[in-house]
This record gives sequence, structure tokens and C-alpha cells, in this order.
Amino acid sequence: MKTPFQGRRSALVSKLKEAELDCLLVTSPANCYYLAGFTGESGALIVSQWGTTLVTDGRFTIQAREETSGIRVVLQKGSLIESAGLYLKGTSARRVGFDPALLTVAQLRGIKKAAGPRLRWIPATGMVEGLRMRKDASELAQMRKAAILAGEVVQEAIGLLEPGIREFEVGAEIEYQIRKKGASKPAFETIVAFGTRAALPHARPTAKQLRKNELVVLDLGVILGHYCSDITRTVFVGRASSRIRTWYRAVLEAQSAAIAAARNGAICGDVDAAARQVLTGYHIERLFVHSTGHGLGLEVHEDPRVARGQKKRLEAGNVITIEPGVYAEGIGGIRIEDDVAVHADRTEILTRVPRDLIEI
Repeated sequence: MKTPFQGRRSALVSKLKEAELDCLLVTSPANCYYLAGFTGESGALIVSQWGTTLVTDGRFTIQAREETSGIRVVLQKGSLIESAGLYLKGTSARRVGFDPALLTVAQLRGIKKAAGPRLRWIPATGMVEGLRMRKDASELAQMRKAAILAGEVVQEAIGLLEPGIREFEVGAEIEYQIRKKGASKPAFETIVAFGTRAALPHARPTAKQLRKNELVVLDLGVILGHYCSDITRTVFVGRASSRIRTWYRAVLEAQSAAIAAARNGAICGDVDAAARQVLTGYHIERLFVHSTGHGLGLEVHEDPRVARGQKKRLEAGNVITIEPGVYAEGIGGIRIEDDVAVHADRTEILTRVPRDLIEI
């Protein structure tokens, strides 16, 4: 039976033929997993129309044979890059694709030296990432589970919020619950921000204690079955002022507008603009300091980008975050984030946590 990994490699080989490449050098761990199912920490995959080879060291050869199917496993001698180059030197390949965004200058110099002058090295940016953008049914099923788990964790974290608790206590409990519920690890360093620190979009937990009448931003994600989720909720501890209520309503309306715009065929920049238009109507667009969202999958940040000026169109199978926010120094911040799957005829919100303002 053909595995999903074999189907993905076949799709990649078709792209290689179109680009007139004999093979593609793959070094990204996420891409190696996507194409082969290999989860080792060190490996180089060489994909060609004549077959696929994984070069790895002795720590991972048994694992590689257990995890992969239809792939030749080659034991590296010396450095990984040198070994991959020596392997290519012994093949009939002439035109080798590589992703310049994923290979350092030193690595490229080293593999060229090992492979010899016969090979031509052709930049081939994003060939695997382009395939990864379109999730199949099994990937979407896994991402639903990851999104639901993240929602459960954020709801439990909200239950911890009371004056006196410290940011890092909440952060530690979040990461404990992530693992306790079966995820392999957080998708990124958990964000917990109280009070004025909520104005920092990527605030990391500190010893700051929560006080009454403060905003709280909780941003977390999980990796479950290799796939990521990402969710943010904002809570007010106490009775929110009219300004905070208005800002929260604006962010929620902005998120809803962007979700409604995130349809199959929509231009990513237009989805971003839908959120900004709402915030402009509230005269707080200047407080929105980042993009509206990003692609999600094997990595927590991948294509497509949902940002100003992005011309890429959404396609069925894309999973993106929608996360507008506003941030005011000395006051705090408000962000609401959900994971959204684009289908041919509809949009699905994968994260299933209420979005209304919570006052504790």
C-alpha cells in the first residue's frame, strides 16, 4: 500500500522534472519528516526520480529503517554535509536543487567541495514547503486534535488566574498540561503576560504577579502527532473599563471579518486588510503592530503569510492563524487567535474556545 510519504515524494519528483532538476537536497527536519516519516535529529534526504536516499549517522540508522519505507539509508562518514556530497558524487545526478534559505554558506561550500565540480547546484526555494501548505485529510484530522487540545489547556490556564499568581507559574502549568494531555511539547515558548506587559506581543513569562484590574494575554500551542496548533485568549481580571471593552469588541470584530474573508481563492493580503479595516473604523489601527496571521502545520510558522501586500491566494487545505491584536504601552494588549482551515467550499475554525471577553 502506498504511504502518504511516498505520495508526497512522487509529487515532489513531478516538480523536480518541471524544474529540470535531477534531485533535491533536503535538510530541514520538518521536510524530512513530511517526505519520509523520519524523525531523527540529523539527516539529509536526497530525492530524485530514481529513488530517495537518507544520509544519517549511526545514532539514527535503526530508527531510520523503522520509520521509513522505500528509502535507502546510508551511514554517514564524517560530517553530514560532506557525506551527502560524497553520496551525490557517486550518482549520475548533474543538476542538484537546494533551498538557499535552509543551507548556510559554509554548508553549501562544504557540500560542493565533497561532491566535486561535475554537479551544478541550482537554487530551488520552497519546493517542499509549497506541497506542505496543502494539508490532506489525515493532516487536517491531526490538526483538529492539536487545536482542541490547545483549547483545553488555555481554558485550564484561565482557571488559574487570580491576584497574586506569577506569570511563570501559569506558564509552567500550561506546559505541564500540554504534556500531560499527550502532546509531545509546546509548539513555541508559551506567552503569559499580565497588565502592562500584555502590550508586548511576544512577552515571555516573568515573576510578575497578577493584580486586580489587569489584562492577561495567554498565547500557547501544542505539537500533537507532529502537527502544531496556536491559540491566544485575552482575559480581564476585574471589571473592564469602557475603553478595554471597546478595544476588545474591535479586535473580536476584526478577527471575525478576517475569518469571513479567509475563503478558498482569497488573496492573503485581502484577509489581512479585512482585519485592519475594522480596527481603522475604531481609530485604533495604529495599535495593530503585526500581521494578521501565518500558516500552520509541521511548523508553527510556515506559508502562507497573512500579511499586508501578500499576493498568494488561499487554497483548500491551507491552515492559517487569524490573530489581530492591539497594544498600548502603559495599558496592555488584547489579542484573539484561532486556527482556521480553508476548504473548497467553506472555512473551518479548528480551535473551539469561546471568544467573548472573560472577566474574572
